[in-house]
Amino acid sequence: MITRKTDYAIRCVLHLATTAKDVVMVNEIAAERDIPQSFLAKILQTLAKAGIVESLRGVQGGFRLARKPSDISLLDVVEAMEGTVAMNICAVDKKKCGFSSTCVVHPVWVDIRKDVEDRLRQWDFAKLSVSTRKAGKT
Repeated sequence: MITRKTDYAIRCVLHLATTAKDVVMVNEIAAERDIPQSFLAKILQTLAKAGIVESLRGVQGGFRLARKPSDISLLDVVEAMEGTVAMNICAVDKKKCGFSSTCVVHPVWVDIRKDVEDRLRQWDFAKLSVSTRKAGKT
């Protein structure tokens, strides 16, 4: 399940990918995307540490994407906010479960993890920006 924090992070990156401005202030993103400003500030710090956004200081400061929208996938944002995508820890690390070598469900968890990662990787923010514009939202 995607947390509210990750949902907000996706909204934020989508806003930065679709804006005509070079740099956007936190309060603008918060207002446009209906995200609590103090929560958004923490989210942006996490996204900056992951190399998805960059912060610019000063009077004209704010945030912008650190890479082209086509180089940032939904998977990048989800993993920045949540860590590795997995339905079950054994799908990430077999050593965490003593039954993974004999468990008939283990390969199912691994397949689901791979499928979810592949789907999230396919959707980059350039594609999402086009979809957003077609839907009449920016």
